[in-house]
Order: sequence, then C-alpha cells, then structure tokens
Amino acid sequence: MVLGCAAGDMLRVADDGQFEVVEQGGNLCIQAAGLGNLSSESFAVLRKAVEDLPGLAEAPPDLRFVVVTVGRAVGLPAIEQVMDSWAASVDGVEWWFGNGNHADPSV
Repeated sequence: MVLGCAAGDMLRVADDGQFEVVEQGGNLCIQAAGLGNLSSESFAVLRKAVEDLPGLAEAPPDLRFVVVTVGRAVGLPAIEQVMDSWAASVDGVEWWFGNGNHADPSV
C-alpha cells in the first residue's frame, strides 16, 4: 500500500525508490484498514458497492487493508457515500484518500 499515487498516474522513480507523481491520471485511490483484518464478507460487500460506481476494490489474501480505485469523474459525493456507508458497517475500520488533491472538486 503506497500513499500518494493511483492507477494511471505517471511517476518518476529515483534509484533509491523514492517517487514523485509527475502527472495525475484519471483515478482516485481510496485506502481502508481496521484494527484487525477485515472479514471476507465485509470485503465482498465493499467490492460489490465499488463495482457499481464503477470501481475496483483489491486486497491482499489476509485482508489487512483494502485499496479501491475509482475514476475521478465519479465524483467525491458518490465515493464518500459508498465508503462511509461501508465503513459504518465494519467495526474499527477507517478509510482515506491515498492520492491527489481530493478536496478540489476539479480533480
């Protein structure tokens, strides 16, 4: 899980592994994690909700975190509604935007 970029972003990567986003792509990255690992049931609910945006929810096999990719064109209100609704149904989970200036509605 990496903060600061999303699928489709153009990156410049230095020899030491540090990177900078040189051009943002058309996606937002949303990340979520909880106090423990998520259940497969809660992940399935999120995957279905995100697919309807449309978007993609991915997680490692142990479900210790989730990364969601959604097109910026979907709009913040729709994304926030889905994520807030899902998070309210899962004890101890929090979500956040992992890239971009999401506060600016033009991005």
